[in-house]
Amino acid sequence: MSTQFPQPQKFLVSAADGYSLDASAWINDSETIFSNRPVVIINPATSVHSRYYSHFANYLYANGFDVVTYDYRGIGNSRPKTLRGFDASWIDWGTLDFEGILRFVATRFRGQPIHVVAHSVGGFLVGLAESNHLVSRVFTMGAQFAYWKDYARQRRWAMFWQWHIVMPTLAAIFGYFPGNRLGWLEDTPLGVVRDWTARHPRFEDAYQNGRRAMPLERRQQLVERFSQMKGETLALSITDDDFGTIPAIHRLLDYFINSPATHLRVAPSMLGLKQIGHFAFFNNRFRESLWRIPLGWLRDGQIPEDAPGQLIATDGARRAL
Repeated sequence: MSTQFPQPQKFLVSAADGYSLDASAWINDSETIFSNRPVVIINPATSVHSRYYSHFANYLYANGFDVVTYDYRGIGNSRPKTLRGFDASWIDWGTLDFEGILRFVATRFRGQPIHVVAHSVGGFLVGLAESNHLVSRVFTMGAQFAYWKDYARQRRWAMFWQWHIVMPTLAAIFGYFPGNRLGWLEDTPLGVVRDWTARHPRFEDAYQNGRRAMPLERRQQLVERFSQMKGETLALSITDDDFGTIPAIHRLLDYFINSPATHLRVAPSMLGLKQIGHFAFFNNRFRESLWRIPLGWLRDGQIPEDAPGQLIATDGARRAL
């Protein structure tokens, strides 16, 4: 299959607080594509430019979906001239940015089912948006919120050093994390670094004290928003993903108490590979092997019968098995 794809339409979308977000949309001709087609929003991983997901967006577009990608504030084409003093956070990305994109999609694609593909923290952000009740189906890849004790045991201390010692230290020095010059993701706002490096098993507990303290009522409100999302979720994880371990995936799934969830765990060896990890899933080389899993899920709510992987049940995911 050709890797050529059409240039998407470009939009500036207002976040819930009016901040301008850079977004791209692949929109099918309504005369030639099946009626009532879904529109898919792609939520990136932390500090990953939305262009990384362009090949996957084109794949979904070629299979009849409309697709919207975007950069969170402070990332990629949605960053200000300087990140020093720009204190965006994961909470902002969910409650303001994803919320704004949801509102835009609900208006621009009125009447179409809204699905979400979410990578890493992108799955966490789904729960924070006030309008997440509009989402009818979700596919997540390695989705979690970086609680350090959930990291893969054999890599935990090395990852703790990199992401919980070096990253916040450099962010404190520069006023943001200079990821570009290190080859570690995009440059990242200081508030996001603080969220990533919080050491609490429940995300809301990181906001009890200190400069980021929130009133109890606000913290409870954020947690309750996860229960508003009632669309079905397929959570896919990779066995050599050091972030997306089983405890990490289930820690997040358990917040979505009203979303019927299925967890599919794939080993690289099932594809004759030695490694896939946390980021490679969206590489174009998995078009014929792994991408058909989210395609089947987003189109029919089903996992292809011959798809690789093992179904994993937890208290949060057992409802769907």
